[in-house]
Amino acid sequence: MNAHSKFFLFFIALASAMGGFLFGYDWVVIGGAKPFYEQFFEIADNPYMQGWAMSSALIGCLVGALIAGKFSDRFGRKPILILAAALFICTSLGTGLCNSFTMFNVFRLIGGFAIGIASSLSPMYIAEISPSDVRGRFVSINQLTIVLGILASQVVNWLIAEPVAEDATGEMIRLSWNGQWGWRWMFLAMIVPAALFFIVGFFLPESPRWLATVGRRDAALQVFDRIGGREYALAEMREIEHTVPAEPQGGFKTLLSPSLRNVLVIGIVLAMFQQWCGINVIFNYAQEIFMAAGYGVSDVLMNIVITGITNVVFTVLAMFVVDKWGRKKLMMLGAFALTVIYAFMGAAYYFHVSGLPLLIIVVLAIACYAMTLAPVMWVIISEIFPNRVRGVAMSVATFALWAACFILTYTFPILNHSLGAYGTFWFYGLICLAGGIFVTIKLPETKGKSLEDIEKELVKK
Repeated sequence: MNAHSKFFLFFIALASAMGGFLFGYDWVVIGGAKPFYEQFFEIADNPYMQGWAMSSALIGCLVGALIAGKFSDRFGRKPILILAAALFICTSLGTGLCNSFTMFNVFRLIGGFAIGIASSLSPMYIAEISPSDVRGRFVSINQLTIVLGILASQVVNWLIAEPVAEDATGEMIRLSWNGQWGWRWMFLAMIVPAALFFIVGFFLPESPRWLATVGRRDAALQVFDRIGGREYALAEMREIEHTVPAEPQGGFKTLLSPSLRNVLVIGIVLAMFQQWCGINVIFNYAQEIFMAAGYGVSDVLMNIVITGITNVVFTVLAMFVVDKWGRKKLMMLGAFALTVIYAFMGAAYYFHVSGLPLLIIVVLAIACYAMTLAPVMWVIISEIFPNRVRGVAMSVATFALWAACFILTYTFPILNHSLGAYGTFWFYGLICLAGGIFVTIKLPETKGKSLEDIEKELVKK
């Protein structure tokens, strides 16, 4: 690849990965706004309404993920990514300006719909345009933008929120600037990157592999040519034509065929495992986790920024090793390391260890996750499915991910109440142990292989 081709590939990967940035921002911004909108809507003493506010977006994620693949297989990847950008603009305005708890959740549902689309299409689109030797790195750009979105929301929340007195009552918080306006600006700030994503979406080329599967060979060749030159374009087209049958597009029924059963199970289990490993509760319920460790509200917001910076640094590190170490090794490392870390985290809560030691354990858990399970899962599920069903298969895997995330988010307050913080994280540790065993037994290594070679290996004829 020449310098021009590398820049072109980087531009379209980064532009499409803006969906990941908005995914990360919208997903985590609610954590910083939580202490304030709960007082505004007077749900601070209602754990079920608290759980619904935190998890309502996940219903939208489920729907968005489920339809993203089918719509993108029919209309192309590009227009559906532009649709997601428009929905992000809508949720930013609606959530920030609403005055009722019902409308708050309606716009959170719309935001979830956009997240479901972006989380499914952005990594798949990047995988379809990237050469095999750098595919892991480029797909990881999507995860990098996710964690940058998370960090951006954490920094925005921290900068917007005015200091809260340690002895402030719920009523004092509700009547304060934070309780009336601060939490709104946390959501409204997302309109800037959402509008930028909407604009750059029109400059993206269509996925060449989608173009090839719908019979638009010349258009696909043109995109491949811009990415890697004429010889690369012709070689990629030959590979695609060998794996795409006379009836190229497969629907949800196709996924039930025996030849696809193994690869579908791998995709679904890995997607669910990435959520059930438990890290996302640290972001979504950071207030409860850090306050249980002895921190006040203002300190909590600062600690959240620290965890966000850790997330970014180790995601960048993952980008440099995913194509060298391999997907399987990194997944095994993440699963078994989190098992050990959660054992220590549970012990810290059990023996009432608070302050800095617990913060260090939390940072270690996030660093481990950011370098392994978080980016590598997206790389794997974006590359293991056959061309003819990649859209719908990614939809199913992403649907499973958001279903698992909904269960995780909604049940954390219940588990935390019944098992305590220590029991909850020990439970997540057992899930990580089981996930590590599954990866060891079932997951093949895919680094350095073309998407078509992976299909030949994983799909039974």
